[in-house]
Formats: sequence, structure tokens, C-alpha cells
Amino acid sequence: MARPDLRSNNFDLLRLLFASAVFFWHVHVLSRVPALDSLGRVISADIAVKCFFVISGYLVIMSYENSAGAGDYAGKRLRRIYPAYAAAVLACALAGAFLSSLPPADYFSGGFARYLAANLTFLNFLAPTLPGVFAGQPFSEVNGALWTLKIEVMYYALVPALAWMLARFGRWRTLIGLYLLAAIYYVALGELHAHGGSPLWTQLQRQLPGQLGYFLVGVGLYLLRGRLERKWPVLLAAAAAMLAALALAPSPAATILLEPLMLGIFVIYAAVRLPYLGNFARFGDLSYGVYIVHFPVIQALVAAGLFASAPWPVFGLAAGLVALLALASWHLVEKPFLASRSHYRRAETPGLRRAEGT
Repeated sequence: MARPDLRSNNFDLLRLLFASAVFFWHVHVLSRVPALDSLGRVISADIAVKCFFVISGYLVIMSYENSAGAGDYAGKRLRRIYPAYAAAVLACALAGAFLSSLPPADYFSGGFARYLAANLTFLNFLAPTLPGVFAGQPFSEVNGALWTLKIEVMYYALVPALAWMLARFGRWRTLIGLYLLAAIYYVALGELHAHGGSPLWTQLQRQLPGQLGYFLVGVGLYLLRGRLERKWPVLLAAAAAMLAALALAPSPAATILLEPLMLGIFVIYAAVRLPYLGNFARFGDLSYGVYIVHFPVIQALVAAGLFASAPWPVFGLAAGLVALLALASWHLVEKPFLASRSHYRRAETPGLRRAEGT
């Protein structure tokens, strides 16, 4: 099958838009300022994260196919995600000493060590807070956006086994079977929550395999890429019908069965079929940096009481700080760890052929 034209797609733009959407939504949620309620009404972080998962399915399976072996694939994924992630965790832990209400001797305690141990291993839910940091705020989490990175890493780890299953049992039998199992898991945990009321069920529901369907749709659309050239109008009509069905008769079962397909069609169409909208990674791939730094920036501004006095100017200040930190993350941490052939580095150099997914 022919590979998609990787010199003129909109993946970089979409990733930046989705990361920004999560940032805007968290401004609304964390600040709790009525003047910023419009951000919550027009933006959904939940949808943005699910769209990220679709893109991951498409690009990560491509990365696996283009790797020399499992070691090469693992190295590419590790270099892309972990250095900046670890830097963000360490930076928050050190900055917390200046934000904490506790003296240094109490701050650098067992809670500090637990935070580092849990967060550096993607187990954020075990220690989401730092001693005395943001303790008096509605949300005390230091970086509540990092929970999705655990799922992303699990996707990466799943891909070699998924590739084996695709070859062993057949592409569509495997993808459809896993898709339905993930939907059954999601609905079953929703029922347990409805009957038992424990929040544990909803927490588990949004982990794997509850979110697996979005990733699998991305994988499936990548595998179908050579057959879709003339079928996009039909797929878009089907996605529109799914959207109408979900609006008219919403239910957990309908959502988990139809939403991944609907979002996958819209997102991948926008990425590979809409006219090329420009190189949005010319100054670096900032989407990852925006995603991993925005939450603590907002929390710090909330702690300083700035949003309450001037909501929209402080929103602009937050956006500027996030952009600067994302640039710093890219140039000081992310880029140096990437191979020179990586798409993320080559995108900065106009005219070079880009190897998406590497």
C-alpha cells in the first residue's frame, strides 16, 4: 500500500490544536472564574484527548512499521516521550519548594519522595500532590494532565503484541474483536458505578482498555489508507450520521461504540485529506510541551490569585508562559534526544522530506 504524503499533512497542526484545547479547558476548570466559563462551553478536553488517541493509533503503528526492529521502535518512543516528561516532573517538584506552605525540612519529606517515585514511573494517581503545594485550592493536583501519558505509554507497549495478533489472527478480526471487548469493558464498569456508586469504577473506566477503541480506529484507518482515496465522502457521511445518532439518543453504549469511529474519521480526514495548512512545527513541535506544562502554570497563577482580579489578561499571560515553556522544552530537552531523521526535527527544516511517525 502507498504511504500517505507525509510532507503535506496536518498532523502537527491538529496536535497543537488539541493540546491547546486541553489547556483552555483547564483554565476554565481550575480558575473557577465565571468570566472564563465560555472556554468550558465551547471546548471539551475529553474530546481533545480522545482525538490525540486516534492520532497516536495512526502514527504509532506507522512508526512500528518503519522501525528496524522492536529495539529501534522502543528507542524512538522512549526518546520522544520520556525526557520532557521527566523534566516536567522534576521541574514541578523543585518549583514546589517555593510554592509550598511548608518549611523546606517538611517539604523535602516522604511526600516529596513519593511524588517523584510515582510520577517518574507514570503512576501519577498514587501521588498527584506535593506537600503544602496548592493545598487550599479546589484542585490540589500539581499536574493533573499527566494521567493520559500513562495510557500513551501503554499504547506504545501494546503495539508489538498488536502487530503479532494482526498477523496471526487477521487484521479485521483482531481489530474488531479488541474494539468490542474494550466497549464491553467500558459499559460494564459504567454499570458497576451506576449500581454501586464507587468512583473507582469511573476512574478505571477511563483507563485501558476503556480508551482502547480510539487508538484502534487510528490503527485501522492507517491500515486502510490505500483503499480510502475514493471512499472518504461515504465515511464522512457515516461519521455525520453517527454524530446525529449520539445527539438524538445518547447512551454510554452508543457513545463507546460510535464515538471512536466518528472522531477517527473526522480527525484523520482533517489530517490527510484537507488542504495542507502549513508547517506548524517550523519552530519546533510544541504540542507535547504545551500539554505537559500548562496545568502547573495555571495552578500557580490560581494560587497567586491573579485570575480573580483580571481573568482575560491573566489567561493571555498563562498562554504566553505556556508557549515559552513549550519552546524551552522543545529546544532544551525534546529535540536533543531525537534522532536527526526524526520527523519532529526535520519539520523545522523546510524542504526536507519528513518521516512522520519516527
